[in-house]
Amino acid sequence: MPTPKRYRDPAARQRAYRERQAQVRLQERQEKGLPATPMITTLPGERRWQTLLDQAQSALLCAHTEMQSYYEDRSETWQEGERGEAMQERLDTVADLLSDLETLQQQMPRKSR
Repeated sequence: MPTPKRYRDPAARQRAYRERQAQVRLQERQEKGLPATPMITTLPGERRWQTLLDQAQSALLCAHTEMQSYYEDRSETWQEGERGEAMQERLDTVADLLSDLETLQQQMPRKSR
């Protein structure tokens, strides 16, 4: 006995596949706490971009705090050595990134959520 057809034609099968994929992408965005993208692709997704920038700032801030704590827990000899200086350069780079990100966020329009 042959397996009954689930879709009437290849176009219907493709349409169902695309709908399933769209649902998966929507669910992923919701799990990450991101707002939906605008329905019209030419509209800017400023709320979504702002949310992404907020998340990036949180991640960078966490990394900077942990790196700073690690650096401060080391001996003064280590801090003055080659590894300590390399670590301080990375800390400075992350601090610069945080500063640049804050500047970018100030430039973006804030809308009520």
